[in-house]
Amino acid sequence: MQRYGLFEVLGIEVEYMLVDRETLGIRPDVGRILQRDGSPVDELTFQGTAWSNELVSHVLELKTEPPVKDVASAFTLLRRDLENVIPGLRSDGYTLLGTGMHPFMRPQETVLWPGENGPIYQAFDRIFDCSGHGWSNLQSMHLNFPFKDDYEFERLMAAIRLIIPLLPALSASSPICEGSWTGFHDYRLEVYRKNAARVPSVSGRVVPEPIFDPAEYEQRVLGRIYEDLKPLDPEGILREEWVNARGAIARFDRNAIEIRVIDTQECLSMDMAIACIVNEALKGLVEERWSDHSSQMAMDQEILVDTFLSVIRNGGTVELDDRYRRVLGLKNQQTVESAWKEMCERLHFSSEQNLDRSVEFLLARGSLSRRIKTFLETKANTILTSVPVSVENHLLPLYERMDSPLQQPFLP
Repeated sequence: MQRYGLFEVLGIEVEYMLVDRETLGIRPDVGRILQRDGSPVDELTFQGTAWSNELVSHVLELKTEPPVKDVASAFTLLRRDLENVIPGLRSDGYTLLGTGMHPFMRPQETVLWPGENGPIYQAFDRIFDCSGHGWSNLQSMHLNFPFKDDYEFERLMAAIRLIIPLLPALSASSPICEGSWTGFHDYRLEVYRKNAARVPSVSGRVVPEPIFDPAEYEQRVLGRIYEDLKPLDPEGILREEWVNARGAIARFDRNAIEIRVIDTQECLSMDMAIACIVNEALKGLVEERWSDHSSQMAMDQEILVDTFLSVIRNGGTVELDDRYRRVLGLKNQQTVESAWKEMCERLHFSSEQNLDRSVEFLLARGSLSRRIKTFLETKANTILTSVPVSVENHLLPLYERMDSPLQQPFLP
């Protein structure tokens, strides 16, 4: 296996829902797409990409394979694939829908993927019950950043821990569940963090613990998960690194750390804008432009977890703790949203594929959840608060404006 150094390449995976083109209801028919010689398969490979399934039969994952040198390269490859697949889907009465959760799917609609990975999904279902939203109704973008040795793992993990709690302020796109405003800007992460409650070590507190040595990580994180799962999984089907459900996980099988807290957006350009921001922000931290590595490693876990929980509920309006602000090099009191704007002013974003314009749009208009909230408040003539409120009557026309990842960014 080739080992890449910090930021030499990155890997991007994006999940979409297969839905009915007219009603936007989920359709557990991804097997119609993932076929070889007339039979469903778990993965199809193309030039520079692969398509696969994740757990349930209405989710299609597109990913760069092998990793790419930059976000613009990923954008080109993934857009090519979407342009190839979507016209055929539409002619058959289907389309792909982005966002982090389906807005009116019910758990009883869940159909597990029956392919070669079926035994893995059946084990998850037996232990955790995968019919709940925390398993069956989640779409995300995963970003994989490489490290080539223990030193690079330490620096990368320290930087990733710092941005994990802040990311939902940019990427939240899942405020709706079963036809209601949930009171959370990122309800996907709220249900995700609880989906393995039967075995708490699987998810931990989502924000990775301050463990920066690979050997210690394998012992204290993975070893604990495997030990806790053993009574429920005596065959060891789930004894793999990917069972770790933290918001960022070590993938020693490919020498990378994989970020998992980012909701899928309404269109590919917004997914790639977030990938750009994450990539450049991590570079800034790893290169110690705003704080030294020791300060980053010493960042208090309770501050990170409390910030994460506040942001998934309240979005970018959450105020940063002074210690958090200092380690990010911010001089004045900041909300998370304004902190991202200030940090991004220091970063360089490529103009290739208009990525810089996409970043500007996101920073100016805010997360998709915030834009959905604005739309719904206008239509429903009510202020949406932290209390769940039914908005089902307004959802179909809203999501019809986001019924393909090749659309333009959503404006209320």
